[in-house]
Amino acid sequence: MDLEKELCNHFGYSTFRLGQREVIQSLLNRENVLAMLPTGTGKSICFQLPALLLPGTAVVVSPLLSLMEDQVQQLKSQGIKKVTAINSFLSFHERKKAIDTIDSYDIVYISPESLMSQTIMDALSSIKISLFVIDEAHCISQWGHDFRTDYLKLGDVWEQLSCPPCLAITATATKEVQKDIVAQLRLPDVTSHIFSVHRPNIAIQVEKYNDVDEKLTELLNWVNKLNGPGLIYASSRIWAENLAARIQSEGTQNVAYYHGGLENDDRLLIQQQFINGQLDVICCTNAFGMGINKNNVRYVIHFHFPQHMEAYLQEIGRAGRDGQNSLALLLYSDDDRHLPLSLIEHELPNKKQLQAVNRYLEMLASSGLSLTSDDEIQIQVQMGLTEGAWRILYYHLQLQNVIHLGNVNKQVLPYAMKFIERKVESRLEEKFQKVQEMINFIECNSCKRAYYLSYFEEKLDQKPINCCDYCGLSLEDYMKNNSTQTKKLNNLLPWQDELKRIFHQL
Repeated sequence: MDLEKELCNHFGYSTFRLGQREVIQSLLNRENVLAMLPTGTGKSICFQLPALLLPGTAVVVSPLLSLMEDQVQQLKSQGIKKVTAINSFLSFHERKKAIDTIDSYDIVYISPESLMSQTIMDALSSIKISLFVIDEAHCISQWGHDFRTDYLKLGDVWEQLSCPPCLAITATATKEVQKDIVAQLRLPDVTSHIFSVHRPNIAIQVEKYNDVDEKLTELLNWVNKLNGPGLIYASSRIWAENLAARIQSEGTQNVAYYHGGLENDDRLLIQQQFINGQLDVICCTNAFGMGINKNNVRYVIHFHFPQHMEAYLQEIGRAGRDGQNSLALLLYSDDDRHLPLSLIEHELPNKKQLQAVNRYLEMLASSGLSLTSDDEIQIQVQMGLTEGAWRILYYHLQLQNVIHLGNVNKQVLPYAMKFIERKVESRLEEKFQKVQEMINFIECNSCKRAYYLSYFEEKLDQKPINCCDYCGLSLEDYMKNNSTQTKKLNNLLPWQDELKRIFHQL
């Protein structure tokens, strides 16, 4: 098979990018594949092309509704119509039609939570599955252990679908995370295609400030000076909204905020406006970015630093997908240190909450009552558990056979709660260590590019001209300037001749 010809026929590209051909060939050979390709190098082609070439339907597990919709719309705009996403954007009748005709699609995008539906699993089990793809596979390790435990069940789903060729693909995963992905999916005989996370066209700059007020003032200056479009990452929804409002008040009009609390239609609208150049700046949480197909983002600013290096690399990788020089700018003050630690502590149940849940479940068991959905809501409200923290707790209670079909096993409850408590402590320690690694990166007195590469057990062989703030870089290269406009003005004809040219009279 001439893969270059197929690539051109389906997507209009004449050559493959780094790593694409190797991954595609392995899938066509019916191999299970773990792939890591740098952000912005076209990871979706790695499963979309074989999905169109192999008989059957490819199931693509995707972490975000917006990511699914974006990829579906891109494919349809390229004339690839046999593709759908089964998610909450669909009405009841649209969802039913998609499930009833699921074998008519080449590619079906779906969330891990939707795969827990018996109706959907029955439909998928009745057809030929060509590929089972986990897009953004690092989420298995980073989210599955924290608040989306259905990621940890994907190995069971794969087996229920008769073990079709599986692709787990991501842009950032340490060797530890790579092992965790394979372990959670229980994949035998995995072919690995691991490429460097290095993006030499993205310059790394860290700016340190005395406090948040100074940092905010300087952010406004950076937005005014830097050549856009750009993304600004903040730690919370409130911060994203406030930053957008403040930037607007300073005269930048084409700015919006984006976070998971927006309505689906609003999120899609903002994405499309940004992609189409109607917005210059997006102030966002980490909910924005995955799979967004905009290749000319010129800068990414972190107003707050993320919880771990993997997230940092994912987020700065939104810049410079066209290969042009771009800037990753992190703004830091010592006040920022507590933010990620506070967020982490709310993601997991604490000791007091575990003890309170233990008492509640003991009461149910002693009364011969089952755990109902009303009880679950009551537990979350009374104990102050976030939805994510309760999901984690519920998952482990099921795993330890405390809860089965709503029934509470009082005998194993005390042992299970001790196990869960140790699990939470271990996870907290891991996450705090990740935060410390980010702080070490920020404060390191050496090449920052070499530092983040060493985190992924890579070495920097050749420094780009604009490397990082330690090695030296010219920030002027990333600033707005009038040179382009001046050149255009210099090329204008006298106004009489210009009018004639416009009206095709020359």
